[in-house]
Amino acid sequence: MSIFTDTRVSRRSLLAGAGAFGLASMVNPKISWSADGPILKVRSYSDIQTLDPCFRLAAPEGDITSVIFAGLVVTTPGESWGWRPMAAETITQLDPLTVAFKLRDNIGFTDGYGQMTAEDVKFSIERIADPANKSPYSGDWATLKEVEVKDKLSGIIHLKQAFAPLWTSTLPTPSGTILSKKAITELGGKLGVKPVAQSGPYILKEWLPKQRTVLVRNPDWKYEPGGFAEIHIHPIEDEKTGELGYEAGDLDYTWTAVSSISRLKQTPPPKTKVVEKPSLAFVWLGMNQDVAPFNNPNMRRAVQYAVDRKAVVDAAYFGAAATATGIIAPGLPGHREKNLFDYDPDRARDMIAKEGLAGTTITLDILNKTERLTAAQVVQSNLQDVGLNVEIKQNDSGTFWTLGAKEGDYWKKLQMIISRFSMQPDPSWATAWFTRDQIGVWNWERFSSEEFDKLNAEGMVELDPAKRDVIYKKLQDLMEENGNYVFLTHEVTGVMYRDSVVAGLKPNGEPVFTDFKPA
Repeated sequence: MSIFTDTRVSRRSLLAGAGAFGLASMVNPKISWSADGPILKVRSYSDIQTLDPCFRLAAPEGDITSVIFAGLVVTTPGESWGWRPMAAETITQLDPLTVAFKLRDNIGFTDGYGQMTAEDVKFSIERIADPANKSPYSGDWATLKEVEVKDKLSGIIHLKQAFAPLWTSTLPTPSGTILSKKAITELGGKLGVKPVAQSGPYILKEWLPKQRTVLVRNPDWKYEPGGFAEIHIHPIEDEKTGELGYEAGDLDYTWTAVSSISRLKQTPPPKTKVVEKPSLAFVWLGMNQDVAPFNNPNMRRAVQYAVDRKAVVDAAYFGAAATATGIIAPGLPGHREKNLFDYDPDRARDMIAKEGLAGTTITLDILNKTERLTAAQVVQSNLQDVGLNVEIKQNDSGTFWTLGAKEGDYWKKLQMIISRFSMQPDPSWATAWFTRDQIGVWNWERFSSEEFDKLNAEGMVELDPAKRDVIYKKLQDLMEENGNYVFLTHEVTGVMYRDSVVAGLKPNGEPVFTDFKPA
């Protein structure tokens, strides 16, 4: 077996090293205070690469944009999924195709960009929906017709067709964020990592790449303030490193490794709450069908038979997580009861022999994390057992999240990958990334199915839960039948935080920073 690590000395890797040093240098375990109140120190699993909600790359960026830019509504913490108005004073669905809103009268933009108006709502929503802007999240507004401005603060969102995910994975998420039309236009149409015209309960004070992002209360926010004067967000990719930072007193809140949940629940650090939440995320082994040897469908099927998914998941998560039957988690419409192709190494050997591919060497790219490496090593062993060699290539996050992008060249070499996507509470958010227009965006397996695209579009406008259940099960069948995917797990979410903190957590354990408060 062989393991290869990406040793290219990039700007990103240098910054990653600086971040690790920065965390290690923090030694004060006591609660921190600013001049105006307590400071909350949290871990995020990746650093920001953009603060533009239209082009966000990962959930941690959405966690930040959702508090520095006010959306019409925002997700509420708790045990069930819900939302509450944020920038909207009122917002009402009049019928399946129309939503009326009126903005609060005291939402202002920083940097002299004035009051938030209905024109800003129209600009922000239509900007994401406009195909010309090539937002990877345009599907969140797939049936938008237009936003009608009634007066300075009021308007109507008109849809061409009913849209099932509107109140779950569109309006309460960064796709419902309202930006300043004037500011974005002056910037040439796109935000970078320096936010302009902030409007939320917090504003970004400082960003030190790979070290920390500092949010402070927005002095002009007229409504319920955040519970902490400052929130310091530390990007730490590896959960185990986050646990060490927490136990050293450098963090007040962190996600834990799934494999650590049982240990931490039995023997938590002093004055700590450990919480386990069901996760909606999904993890899978993907194969790029446009690159040899996976341009051969029989090779893809052989790998599906060769991988012992339970062994992979048990090893990576120490038995704490279950195997997945698809990309839609239990409890959502479309969750399947079983896979179509399961572990059968003898069948895999026969297929590989018939194709004359025994002894083929394949590269498996992964994010540089302990659990991914363990999973990759079991896959490596499984495939070696059926006559295939696997070279594992570890990547830092900055490199990993560009591997399959059509703007680069690496997708022409990308063969296998273990990946994980975060998720919103609607099945359309799982399937949206595997359509043909997502090839080279998020569809790195380059899975291409006209039937899949058609059904995916139907699922978003179907309001009957029973009919949606049938549609989304079929969509996952198509993905698995094409051979590109081995569905691994939905994981579970482990969280620990100081008992001096009341954590604002969504049902899947993701944070709502504005709802964190001192106990």
